[in-house]
Amino acid sequence: MRERILLFIILAGLWTFLYVFQYHVNTIWGLIILLFFMAMYGVYTSLALNHRKRKELKNPVEIDENFKPFVSIMIPAHNEESVLEYTVNNIQSIDYPNFEIIIIDDRSTDNTLNVIKSISQKYDNVKYLRREDGAFPGKSAVLNDALPMAKGEAILVFDADATVKTDFLSKMIPNLAPSDVGAVQCRKVIREADTNILTKCQNNEYTLDTYLQVGRNAVKGAVELRGNGELIKRTALDDICGWNNYTITDDLDMATRLHIKGWDIIYCLDAEVYEEGVKYLIPLFRQRRRWLEGTIRRYLEYFFEAVFSKKMALRAKLDMIIYITQFIMPLWFLFELLIRGFKLLTHKPGLGMHNEIMSSVFIALAVAWGFFIAIRHSLRKYANMKRLEAIREAAYTAIYMLIIWFPMVLYICGKILFRPKDMNWGKTTHGLIKEEEQQIESNKLKV
Repeated sequence: MRERILLFIILAGLWTFLYVFQYHVNTIWGLIILLFFMAMYGVYTSLALNHRKRKELKNPVEIDENFKPFVSIMIPAHNEESVLEYTVNNIQSIDYPNFEIIIIDDRSTDNTLNVIKSISQKYDNVKYLRREDGAFPGKSAVLNDALPMAKGEAILVFDADATVKTDFLSKMIPNLAPSDVGAVQCRKVIREADTNILTKCQNNEYTLDTYLQVGRNAVKGAVELRGNGELIKRTALDDICGWNNYTITDDLDMATRLHIKGWDIIYCLDAEVYEEGVKYLIPLFRQRRRWLEGTIRRYLEYFFEAVFSKKMALRAKLDMIIYITQFIMPLWFLFELLIRGFKLLTHKPGLGMHNEIMSSVFIALAVAWGFFIAIRHSLRKYANMKRLEAIREAAYTAIYMLIIWFPMVLYICGKILFRPKDMNWGKTTHGLIKEEEQQIESNKLKV
């Protein structure tokens, strides 16, 4: 209910501001100023990153070679028979002396349990937990149920389709050593990015997220966890009482609560986790709907705790508030169009009205251009793309993001206001790409 009330107040305040000032000041300038500050913050994070690199060249960060905590690797699995064994075999190849693997079978209805039993017989450091049919739903509850089994001083969470390189933990672990660091997030990469245009766009979207997270890390802002490949210090996890069972985005919720408690989160660019992309449109919308709903709900739920937290760093607070504006912008733009449309219907059309409508079109193009520039820069910097390739991929990825995110913000706000909160986790099905590749190879052999 608090989320609904706070969102209603925000929307009502935004509507009132725009409606009143439309008749006194052209509020399009407010949107331009908002875009300007967002752009300037991007420039600031880039400058901070360059400064940090120069500083580390002169004074390299010392690595504590003796810091090698025991790590419990937790893998939630619901109907993951097609990918789970491959994932565990890959994780076993990690070059790190102290780790265990805990697989949680979350009420699977396929052959997942038998696959897990076979894996546990194969490896001495693998144990598993079977959750019964009536267990509380959601990834957070899965991880909380398995936590008492974990012996680790650090908890590493992987999705059931995750694969990593052998040096993954050797790159992640040193970042967790400082006493104020509560968690470390690695870079996420789509494993089969070239499957189709959707998987390409998702990988480019992840590359943009890498750029943003690296920038936030450079200014010690509110770096976020991403679920797959997150490494959490056990003392920090205990400090926030584990995962929140009543959220649909366990990673984002945990990141915010860690910041509120004063813990820092580090983004490790050098360590990568590879996962499957979503190759079909409807499952992609379902996944992004969950991500965005969880993002907006946690901002509404923890906003006052974050703002008034005595432990949360000021830079992290400002960073969080700046990133909230990305969800205000679609609402602002929609209200602009609605108010201008109403004025157009109730007033005689003239040159001034025509200019106002054209200014809205101009702002829409400016937003699209901003997406394009940010994505192109990300692809050049972190995907090492050539100029023309980066321009082409940034163009269709910007369109993809506007189609996915702008309408989704409006839908989620409507859902929060008018529908009861649910725990519809919207699980992503894994193994589809692998199955299709196997089918193609089988057909070739038949021919």
